[in-house]
Amino acid sequence: MNQAAIPEIPAIPAPLGAAGPIPLGEALPRRSLQARVVWGSRVVTIGGDAPVRVQSMTNTDTVDVIGTAIQVKELAIAGSELVRITVNTPEAARAVPAIREQLDRMGIDVPLIGDFHYNGHTLLTEHPDCAAALSKYRINPGNVGKGDKRDRQFAQMVEAAVRWDKVVRIGVNWGSLDQELLAQLMDENARRARPADAKQVMYRALVQSALDSAAFAREIGLNPDQIVISCKVSGVQDLIAVYRALAARCDYALHLGLTEAGMGTKGTVASATAMGVLLQEGIGDTIRVSLTPQPGEARTQEVVVALEILQSLGLRTFNPSVTACPGCGRTTSTTFQELAKQIDDFLRAQMPVWKARYPGVETLKVAVMGCIVNGPGESKHADIGISLPGTGEAPAAPVFIDGEKVLTLRGEGIAQEFHQIVENYIERRFGAAQAAD
Repeated sequence: MNQAAIPEIPAIPAPLGAAGPIPLGEALPRRSLQARVVWGSRVVTIGGDAPVRVQSMTNTDTVDVIGTAIQVKELAIAGSELVRITVNTPEAARAVPAIREQLDRMGIDVPLIGDFHYNGHTLLTEHPDCAAALSKYRINPGNVGKGDKRDRQFAQMVEAAVRWDKVVRIGVNWGSLDQELLAQLMDENARRARPADAKQVMYRALVQSALDSAAFAREIGLNPDQIVISCKVSGVQDLIAVYRALAARCDYALHLGLTEAGMGTKGTVASATAMGVLLQEGIGDTIRVSLTPQPGEARTQEVVVALEILQSLGLRTFNPSVTACPGCGRTTSTTFQELAKQIDDFLRAQMPVWKARYPGVETLKVAVMGCIVNGPGESKHADIGISLPGTGEAPAAPVFIDGEKVLTLRGEGIAQEFHQIVENYIERRFGAAQAAD
């Protein structure tokens, strides 16, 4: 072979961080206006310097006052900071004040969002008690009317928000996008010398619909910090593209979420993937994971996933984290899996009480490991950890607290003993911190 024909091998770059510290993978900040969603003394800020907020939505018939109030309570206790309810009929509108009253009696001050389509202008005008009991209105520009009615009916809803001093989410959905606007943009695109892809025109229509509606709302009298915008689609790459464009063109607070994300693993992974990318880029001030519940699954699962997304990104801390290995041929049993689940379930169940009793407990890190390979190391990195015996290992389980090995558990009662050690640690560490204050 001719030596000259051998391609030149590019120089190997210096190791990352060789010339300085490795940059941390922190989410980039995006400056947005801050909305204040209020009920009584409860104020939930969205945007600005506020943390990314978690939202959810009921799937009860709003006319069922007790059933809806109970589900709102469950969602709020699970961690939802705002809960949206459907307001689609005069009967539902009349039920809203009663739902609010039931929640207040139960000591649940989570703000309620009214979800309006098609007839929201009528319901908000004819049912002022409903308009007052809600803390935020969701308006879909694609579903407020056609032709000359659109502006008039949209204006009526915004006027109600101005009258009652409420925040409005202008929520555009590609499943109910303003077809007149889309047709106009498609026609304009077709006349270009080099037409854009149809999907790009769809993106543009979503963003333009949201921003034009926001501008119109401001003309009517709504303050810019009373506006939250969303442009929901059901595809991961579509959502990322639309929100990047939206974030570049406005400073309104943004609500993130894949619409109709799906069931179970598919919906969870798709939501986490799309929102994880955007949140890491600093895009998004409030999120909802729109999961279709599995048969028999609690509605609160969508809240659990939303909390995990934010906690996994390091944006917020809600619950103690439990690190557990997946298991392999070295692990002798499912003991570590069972213990990890038991501890995780226990911590989650206790959090509503512990957050009030033990400030900071949500930062706790627990490790439940299955063998000697990574067990001791992971346990040392946690606040409290246990390394259970694997195949061929001595039947002993060392326990590490604050990086130091403090004792070794043996016998049949390892799970129960470790459970008690975790409880004692929480009481000693976080209870003592509260007493010192």
